[in-house]
Amino acid sequence: MPFTGVLAVAPVSDIDVSAAWYERLLGRPADARPMDGLADWHVTSSGWVQVFQSPEHAGSTLLNLTVDDLDATIADLADRDITVGEVQSGAQIVRFAAVHDPDGNRITLVENPVAS
Repeated sequence: MPFTGVLAVAPVSDIDVSAAWYERLLGRPADARPMDGLADWHVTSSGWVQVFQSPEHAGSTLLNLTVDDLDATIADLADRDITVGEVQSGAQIVRFAAVHDPDGNRITLVENPVAS
């Protein structure tokens, strides 16, 4: 069974507060606001990040986003008033750092997720 895309979903307690935060994180407004309580960003041709209002589930998401240059991404996010946690190293050449949205959902920025 082939899959053609991925939709990562982060439940939040307040869609307006969170949509504004994700706009800063992702560097642009949502690509779609298809209904009340929902915002979508198309981060790749087959990968989306979706934020939806669900207070009872808010803060429980782990989302990983890959980046080409972790240091540049952290500097860019600092300019957008988003503080990223400590950079850590994983196996081989993987580096990562986490940031948390207003509800505590963890977004981990991952550089070089697969060794060359």
